[in-house]
Amino acid sequence: MMAKNRQAGTAGIAEVSFAAPAGTPPGIEVLSLAELRARAGPDRLTAPQRVGFHHLLTVASGTLRHTVDFTAHTLRRGSWLWVRPGQVQQWGDLTGADGALVLFQQDFLDGATAVGARLDDVHGPAVRTPATADVPALDLAVAHLDQEFRSFGHLPLAVHTATLRHLLAVLVLRLSHLDGADDAPSPGPDGTHLRFRNAVEEHFARTRRVADYADLLGYSPRTLSRAALAATGTGAKEFIDRRVVLEAKRLLAHSDDPASRIADRLGFPSPTHFSKFFHHRTGQTPSDFRVAVRSGATRGPGSHR
Repeated sequence: MMAKNRQAGTAGIAEVSFAAPAGTPPGIEVLSLAELRARAGPDRLTAPQRVGFHHLLTVASGTLRHTVDFTAHTLRRGSWLWVRPGQVQQWGDLTGADGALVLFQQDFLDGATAVGARLDDVHGPAVRTPATADVPALDLAVAHLDQEFRSFGHLPLAVHTATLRHLLAVLVLRLSHLDGADDAPSPGPDGTHLRFRNAVEEHFARTRRVADYADLLGYSPRTLSRAALAATGTGAKEFIDRRVVLEAKRLLAHSDDPASRIADRLGFPSPTHFSKFFHHRTGQTPSDFRVAVRSGATRGPGSHR
C-alpha cells in the first residue's frame, strides 16, 4: 500500500496518510490483495493503524478477517468493506483471500458525488453485502477502475485523472445505494434521527444527556428515543454512549494521553467517572483496553461474522 506511516508516540500505533504511487495521478490507488501482500510486511498490516483516507475492499475469493474501530468482520466472496478516514483498522491474515483494494482521498471526488455517496457519514456501515443482482455491476465497476488505473500514459494526465474520478464515482455511488445492503435503517421521513445523529457527533464530548439534545433540537426526549430506536435499534441514550465509547477507544488506541486527559477531552468530571463508565460499557478498564489493542488482542464482543 502506497501510504506513509507515522508512529503515534512510543506506542507504535501507525497513523497512515496517503501517498500516490510514483507515476500515477495523486489521490487514488487500485491494487490487488496479492500486490498488497507482496508490498507490505506482515507487522505493518496486522498492527492497529488509524487511516487518513478511504479504503474500499472487495473479496473475490477466500475469506478475510478485518477489524474496523475494534469490531471484527469476516469478509467472504462478494463482501465489500469501507474504512473511512479517522477509523482504526487492523488487517487479518491476507494469505487466505484475494480481491481488490481501492484507496482514495476524500477530496479526489467532486462535492456532489461526496454528498451523494455519503462520504462524510461516520455512521456508515463498514460492511456491505450486495444482493445477487447488484454483484455484476459492482464487479464491472471495480474492474473498469482497475484497468484505467493501470493504463497510465495512454491518455493525457488530466483526462486520465478525470476518467478515474468518474469511474470511482460510479463505484461509490452504487455501494452507497445498494438494494439489500447492510445499510443502517432510514432516519425516518422527518429526518429527526439524522438531526439527532449530527448533534451527537458535534456535542458528544460535552454532554451525554438525552434531555440536552432534546432542548437543542426542539424535540421531547421521548421523540428522540423513538427516532433513534427506529433508525438504529437502540435508544437515544445508548446511541450517545456508544459514540463516546468509540471515541474513547480511538483515543486509547491511537494516543499516549493518560486516562485523565482522555476523561477531560470527553467531558467526564473525573478520571474515576470515565473509568467506571468505560468499564461498565466494555467490561475492561481503559488501561486494560489500551494494552489489549496494542498487543493486537482486541477483537472483542460484537464482532461481525
